[in-house]
Amino acid sequence: MLELKNLSFTADSDGSNAEIIRGLNLTVEDNKFVVITGPNGGGKSTLAKLIAGIVKNTEGQILFNGNDITNMSITDRARAGIGFAFQQPVRFKGLTVLDLLRIAAGRDMSVSDACQYLSEVGLCAKDYIRREVNASLSGGELKRIEIATVLARDVKLALFDEPEAGIDLWSFQNLIRIFENMRSPGRNRTIIVISHQERILSIADEIIVLADGKVLKKGPRDEILPEITGTNYATDVCGRMTGREHA
Repeated sequence: MLELKNLSFTADSDGSNAEIIRGLNLTVEDNKFVVITGPNGGGKSTLAKLIAGIVKNTEGQILFNGNDITNMSITDRARAGIGFAFQQPVRFKGLTVLDLLRIAAGRDMSVSDACQYLSEVGLCAKDYIRREVNASLSGGELKRIEIATVLARDVKLALFDEPEAGIDLWSFQNLIRIFENMRSPGRNRTIIVISHQERILSIADEIIVLADGKVLKKGPRDEILPEITGTNYATDVCGRMTGREHA
């Protein structure tokens, strides 16, 4: 279980302090698929980075599975079972997909095991296992490889910051399928996704609406989604990509 207690984050912006997260209290139960949405600038990505330890909170406390991880480094949080997938995955010239999966897993995994993780994210293993993680890969390919690294690590809490960013409609539809597989029974993994997309919101167990650094709404998908459908922070990606703007 993840617990955020009176969490605040203040950033230095052009010489003045800007409070991004404001005394936020939040509990995320185990084995839930949770989507955090809200207006741009509301603090969503910052909150994900605070949980992962990429940035340090100004005040408050972060508990994970009953342990206080507030002062833990990124590395120690990763060892505790927290994984983070960036909005724009990093490219590594000279590093193969197999190398990356082995680093993520922390072991010298076999090619067969690595291929299994690639298959789970819909990639033909023989076409990717020896490829470099460089500019030759598309945005959608990089997203799926990054998710494969999360699977290889077998994290307890997986954080995804706007995973739909920069990918085409075909890749987005595959992304939805991957998330549906990740949230299937028996996976024993909590997933938190930062997203505006209604298609991702529609498969959530719970939806959290974050605005002005605070939780505006939180509840089951069937309760929250009808309230926010059609707002500027819940976007129909299929409509937008085919030229049909969501009303």
